[in-house]
Amino acid sequence: MSASASLARSRQRGKKILHRLFGGIVVLWASATVTFFALHLTPGDPVRAILGGPSSNPTPETIAATVKEFGLDKPLYEQYLIWLKRLLSGDFGVSFSQHQPVTEVIGSQLGATLQLTAAALLFAWLLALFSVLATARRHRLVSALGSALETLSAALPQFWLGIVLLSVFAFGLQWFPPEGDDDVISLVLPALALAIPLAGFMAQVMREAFELAAEQPFVLSARLRGVSDLKVRLRHVLRHALLPVVSLSAWAVGALMGNAVLIELIFSRQGIGRQLYQAVMKQDMPLTVGITLLITLVYIVASLLVDFLYTLIDPRIAEGQR
Repeated sequence: MSASASLARSRQRGKKILHRLFGGIVVLWASATVTFFALHLTPGDPVRAILGGPSSNPTPETIAATVKEFGLDKPLYEQYLIWLKRLLSGDFGVSFSQHQPVTEVIGSQLGATLQLTAAALLFAWLLALFSVLATARRHRLVSALGSALETLSAALPQFWLGIVLLSVFAFGLQWFPPEGDDDVISLVLPALALAIPLAGFMAQVMREAFELAAEQPFVLSARLRGVSDLKVRLRHVLRHALLPVVSLSAWAVGALMGNAVLIELIFSRQGIGRQLYQAVMKQDMPLTVGITLLITLVYIVASLLVDFLYTLIDPRIAEGQR
C-alpha cells in the first residue's frame, strides 16, 4: 500500500468518524428537544409535580416562589434556551419527584437495566443462532417449521409475553421468583420476555443472509474439498450471515432499554425503565429528559461499536472492499 493511498484512507476514516459524531450530537439534541416540548404540552401542572404531586396543598406564596425559582413564568422558548444552556454545561437538574440530582437517580438505577438488557441480548443471539443453524438449509419441512416459529416469536408483544411467562413459570410451576432483582434466577424471565420476540426478528434476518451465503461459490468449493457440513456452516456461511444481525444489534440495544419500561414494571424490577415511567406520570421533566438522553446515547455508542465489530467479522470492510 502506497503512502498516498494510506493517507487518503486515513482521511476518509476521519471524515466518517466526524460525520458519525456530528450525527450523534444532532440525534441527542433532537431527542432532548422533542421530550422537552412534549412534556410541556402534556396536560397537568408542573408546579404541583415539583411540590409533591396532586395530593400536595401548597400555599399561593409557595407556588409563586416555585414558579419563579424554576423560571416557569418565562415564555416557553426562553425556558427552552435556559434549559438547553444548562444541559450543554452538564447540568441535568434535580428530579422534581425525588428531589435528587438526575445523575444520581440514573446512576443508582442504570446497573439493573444494563444487566437486563445484556442478558436479553445474549438470550436473543443464542436463540437466533440455534434456530438458524438447526433449521436453515435443512429438510424443507424442518426449514419451514423454523421459519414459522421465528415469525411467530417476532410477532409476540413483549409485555404480553412477560405476563404469560410470569403466570406459567413463576405462579404456576414456581420455577422462578415472580419479582425482584436480587439474583441471576430472577433475571431469567424478564430477559426472556425481551429476548424471544427480538430473537425471532434477528433469526429472520440471519436466515435470509445465511441462505444467500450458502449459495455462493466459495461454499461449494469448501464442500468439494471435503469440509464437513458443520464446519462449512460455522466457518464460511455463518460468518457472512452475521453481518446484518450485528448491525441490527445496535438498534436492538436501544429498543431493549426502551422496552424495559413495561418489563421492569411487570416483574417489579428496579431500573431506569421503571424510573422513566414514573417520571412521565409525575411530569418530572429533568428526570425524563435525562433518561431519554441516556437511552439515545447508548444507541449511538452501540452503533459505533457495530462499525468496529464489522471489521472484525469481515476485515475487507476495513479495507473499503465490498
